[in-house]
Amino acid sequence: MPPTPADTLAAGLTRTLGRVGLGAPSGLERLSGGANMESWRFRAGSELLILRRAPSADLMAGRPMDHAAEARLIRAARAGGVLAPEVVAELAPEDGIGSGYVMRAMPGTPEPNTILAASQPAPLIGDIARELAAIHTLPVDGLPVPVMDTAAALGELKSRFLDYGGDRPILALALRWLEDNLPAPVAPRLCHGDFRLGNLLVEVEGADRGRLAGVIDWELAHLGDPHEDLAFGCMTVWRFSRPDRPAYGLATLDELFSAYEAAGGQAIDRDRFRFWTVYRTFWWALGCLQMGGFWRDGHDRSIERVVVARRTSEQELDLVLLLEDLAPEVERRRPLPAALLPVVPGTGEPNGSEMLEAVSEWLNSDMKALVSGRDKFNLAVARNALGIVAREIAQRPSATDPALATQLMAGTADLATPGLLARLRRMALDKLSADVPKYPALAEARARWEGN
Repeated sequence: MPPTPADTLAAGLTRTLGRVGLGAPSGLERLSGGANMESWRFRAGSELLILRRAPSADLMAGRPMDHAAEARLIRAARAGGVLAPEVVAELAPEDGIGSGYVMRAMPGTPEPNTILAASQPAPLIGDIARELAAIHTLPVDGLPVPVMDTAAALGELKSRFLDYGGDRPILALALRWLEDNLPAPVAPRLCHGDFRLGNLLVEVEGADRGRLAGVIDWELAHLGDPHEDLAFGCMTVWRFSRPDRPAYGLATLDELFSAYEAAGGQAIDRDRFRFWTVYRTFWWALGCLQMGGFWRDGHDRSIERVVVARRTSEQELDLVLLLEDLAPEVERRRPLPAALLPVVPGTGEPNGSEMLEAVSEWLNSDMKALVSGRDKFNLAVARNALGIVAREIAQRPSATDPALATQLMAGTADLATPGLLARLRRMALDKLSADVPKYPALAEARARWEGN
């Protein structure tokens, strides 16, 4: 009988761990989350360890920093006083399980809503500000960290947008604004690149309850503008259940900026902060679209990939909210066009939406109790996918208009164009209502734009 994927992973890890004097792995468990890389928790003797890996070379293609450089950076950050993990071993080609590295597990949870419920905002936002300032002032001489050229990076994002169809007007609006508001270059400093709830470990028990315990997921680190790190963690999507608190779901921006500057960070330029908030929201919208490409090309055929791709509409709603103040007051007050009436269930045979609902109910009632671990997570993702398709059939939202997107990129249409803002608002509401109806910012936007 040929070895299973689990057998192959265990055998490869045994070789990796043997090189540093550790025993064979046991209790391998894949952790949830991780849009790009896999994370596995396991034991080697008394050690609790985490494997971070890319199982396929295709997933590392085009990345400016490989796993060897990433591991080296994490070691340097930890040595410099940052709450980074301790890397204990690195995968080698002969291990046969991809590229990556092994770290000692750190205390705390990365689960955002648990963190938001367990933490006192002021101490934790102070910890976050301290770590950001420490990262941004870390010496990087000799480290193989890529340098970000903002203009070039924006050009690459534009090429990707066009490759993905270039037909989504809200993204076209954001792209044009970014091109028109590109900031002057600054002296580059180390940026984590993915510093947000979900990549921060926070204690939820004991004397240190609610305090920052670790900073993980360094794969997007680069040299650039520190405002980017600050802005990324403040994006609406990363505030989770607290969109009303713009700084990490914990505090006001003034509180974050004051704590950051007090910890040794540079003075905040609010125009730069706004640019990077729009930039990274646009960037993540394209990152979600990219997941669909990974799935189509066979690099990762998991159900999680296609569902993450449908989160683009979260970023589209957020981009409208970020940019709508640029419209004339008459456009901001203009009523929205009516939404399409949903498909009404018939009295005869079930329609497609109803059949998908039936499958989802069966998975929940008959299959959920039979699975555990990663399979239970995948079942929840599969039910989510069925719900998206059922709502799409019933509500018929549209997020694309190639002609309008072209006009917005060319500047021949903008937020002063009569009726445009109202149309984009309707487009954002309808698409997100089908894709992610529980997105916390959706209710706020609906109340603001529809008055209900």
